[in-house]
This record gives sequence, structure tokens and C-alpha cells, in this order.
Amino acid sequence: MNSPSRFVLREQEFNAFLAVLRKFRATALAKAVFLVDKDGALIASTGETAGFDVTALASLAAGNIAATGGLANLIGEKEFSILFHEGERDNMHISVVGDRLILVVVFDRQSSIGLVRLRVRRASEELSRILASAEQKTGEEVLIEELTEEDIESLFC
Repeated sequence: MNSPSRFVLREQEFNAFLAVLRKFRATALAKAVFLVDKDGALIASTGETAGFDVTALASLAAGNIAATGGLANLIGEKEFSILFHEGERDNMHISVVGDRLILVVVFDRQSSIGLVRLRVRRASEELSRILASAEQKTGEEVLIEELTEEDIESLFC
């Protein structure tokens, strides 16, 4: 499926995505959680995100999925839907949700890869349901688009 480069995300779906991310972060004991589209745009985030260049993180996560997709193709797989990076202090779990979203989880020693993977399954199901519901409402693919300052100002005029 070729995903469009931009999409419009209604407030109801954004709030639903954010609620899932917040619940996931708490139950997985994660430091930060990011929801990104496969084109590298940040959709939502929660947790200790102040120290992150979220634009770069979103872009690099999407690039990481794309690059490992190429590796997967070399061995006859569609894609690798889960990636794990272990650091000295922090770890990163990246997973594909549905066919167009990427869940990025940053966690430290307070959590474990087992707990994160367990919680990712449930969160992925919930995020997929939200996206499917949004697509069904519009009768077409939902497009996520970053709001511009003009868009925000027009909301309050």
C-alpha cells in the first residue's frame, strides 16, 4: 500500500491516540512514547520528550523501518515489524502498527523488553482500531497532516 505523504487527523482520533500512548507509557514503565507515520511525521508523543529532537526522531524511526524493510526483502520477508536497540542507559523498541504507523518506545532499566513487548501488542491493537475507525468514517484513507500556525489561528477566530 502506498501511503500518502500527508494526512489529516481529526481531534477525536488524535485524542484517542494520545490516550492509548499515555496508558501504554504508564503500564510499560516507559520514559517516552512516540507515534509516527511511515513517512516520518510525528503524530503524537507523551512522557519525557523534552530532551529529544522529535522531528529527527520521527524521521529516523521511519528511515530505520524502511531500511530494515529492504533487509527483510533480501531474505524474502515483507518487513521486520519489530526493532530493538539496546543502549548503556536507555533502550528503544520500534514497532510497525498496521501498515502505516510506527510506535517508538524509549525505556530504561525500570522496565524490561519483555514488559514493553507485552504492552506493545495491546497498544498496537488499540491504535489500529482507532485508525481503522477513522478510515471507515471518511470512507477513504485518513491522511495525517501537521497543523500550521495559520490552521491553529483559524481555529480560534
